[in-house]
Amino acid sequence: MAEYEYRTVTFRRDASRGEIRQALTDEAEYGHWELTRMSLYWGGVRRAEIRRRVIRVTRTA
Repeated sequence: MAEYEYRTVTFRRDASRGEIRQALTDEAEYGHWELTRMSLYWGGVRRAEIRRRVIRVTRTA
């Protein structure tokens, strides 16, 4: 079974969609994160939940 590491990223209410998209693209490209959930709250704050797979290395010798 896969094991994941989770992180929450919060964006201010005046952030444009382009800025949010660019930030999430950078996280995906350089940190190997993937978007799990995006929520829009009262007041315009957006919160994204991102995750990435944890790879455990086992000793072979």
